[in-house]
Amino acid sequence: MSFYTKTEIRRSVRKAIAALSEGERASQSAQIVNHIASLAEVKQAKVIALFASLPDEPSTTELIAQLSPHKRIVLPRIEGEEMEFYDISEGLSLGAFGIMEPQGTTPISPNEIDLMVVPGVAFTRDGSRCGRGKGFYDKYLSRRGFRAYTVGICYPCQIVEVLPCEEHDITINLVVSE
Repeated sequence: MSFYTKTEIRRSVRKAIAALSEGERASQSAQIVNHIASLAEVKQAKVIALFASLPDEPSTTELIAQLSPHKRIVLPRIEGEEMEFYDISEGLSLGAFGIMEPQGTTPISPNEIDLMVVPGVAFTRDGSRCGRGKGFYDKYLSRRGFRAYTVGICYPCQIVEVLPCEEHDITINLVVSE
């Protein structure tokens, strides 16, 4: 699929996600988790940044559970116009936008993260990404010292041929959709 504006892309992709059955979502999420867990970059990473998924995103619950015994897992917390990552070891609670957020008190430095799993509304196979429109991830990925390998996750219906990219849009290293 190819559309002209990010708004059109978001609308079309959200409609395609809504058409997926619960079974399809669960099956595709499981495939994504297995693919991510098998990546050499994940095996080599000491600190992995994940996110607590929303209902229209591939589930990250199993990935967090699978990786947390062996890796230091950090999740984002929205603080005003910025996003910071905190260790999940201090617990999670419902936060901004109805998303589970870590309760840590000291944010992790961007240069400590080895691998980051990034959400998005749409992706291209070559790593272009369209988020929800607030720019939290693009701002974080462009921070001084950020060096992590980045992996976008999405359902196959979220892959598009072309995305309109702006100067502030950051390309990710790998897109996993199954």
